[in-house]
Amino acid sequence: MKRYFFPFFALFLLFSCSDKYQAFRSNYRFKSPDGKPDYSQLDYWAAHPRKWDPSDSIPKPLRFEPKDSLVDVFFIHPTTYTGVRTGMNATIDNDYINAKTDYSSILFQASVFNRQCRVFAPRYRQAHISAFFMNDKQKADSALAIAYEDIKTAFEHYLKTWNKGHPIIIAGHSQGALLAEKILKEYFEEKPLKNKLVVAYTLGWPVPKDMFASMEMCKDSLQTGCLCGWRTFRNGYVPSYLKKENGNSYVTNPLTWTVTNEAAGKALNKGSVLTKFNKVYKHTTGARTENGFLYISKPKFPWGFLYFTKNYHIGDINLFYVNLQEDIKRRIGLFWK
Repeated sequence: MKRYFFPFFALFLLFSCSDKYQAFRSNYRFKSPDGKPDYSQLDYWAAHPRKWDPSDSIPKPLRFEPKDSLVDVFFIHPTTYTGVRTGMNATIDNDYINAKTDYSSILFQASVFNRQCRVFAPRYRQAHISAFFMNDKQKADSALAIAYEDIKTAFEHYLKTWNKGHPIIIAGHSQGALLAEKILKEYFEEKPLKNKLVVAYTLGWPVPKDMFASMEMCKDSLQTGCLCGWRTFRNGYVPSYLKKENGNSYVTNPLTWTVTNEAAGKALNKGSVLTKFNKVYKHTTGARTENGFLYISKPKFPWGFLYFTKNYHIGDINLFYVNLQEDIKRRIGLFWK
């Protein structure tokens, strides 16, 4: 497997151990008899239309939007197994990791889809964050293979049991985006299911230019059945572990939805949802693409001057929350037409 690294420290800041997750652990007392997920049981879904979960939450300023759910999103959450490594893969019934997943990624990321979609987000035996930077390639690949085995099982169960002919959006962030690309490659590209694909969002992970034979990046905001992806950094910054890419990745500008290098001013940023879920901050930053990356200026929000990172992996979705929400709605409308 060709190795693509992402900003572990930034991810750690978002999904690090915190007492706020401890408070929710009592909600996750289910136990797997064989250590594997059983996707016929709702406990093994971080988000599912047949139960309340944090993906159903809506930021207070956005609650006036009408709800429509004739399309499904299959969302694959990023790495939340970041603490002490007790194995290369998270146990599926770990109450702390499940609480952490639901009240970080599912709340702050998967919720962007809930106005227009039924949200399906499987729990899975995710690879530990160390799998992405260890020297033992075979060990890392084995951990990611287990993660993908679960995602495949979940997706096939979803298709058989829940899809009922609905159009589909595939989405993932970070490790979830890596796995989402594999799902797109195996189940959609040059397959009949491609006709059901509204759009795919693989965020916080590269979209290698040789990944797909026929699936295309969305060239503008008016296409469907295509792919959008970006990785967000401060202007001029290239992490050392990404310098060897040499532009071998497609990138979308989430303010213009183009793949050209034109810059978009912050006036086009309709709203960011950051650490306070019920706050929407408008015009936080503009964006431009270059050499396979998305570049932004330092975001403007209260106390933002204390935020010194140059790597905005943590905010790939949240910095462009409202723009992404509008893009989902627009592409669904175009798909139905």
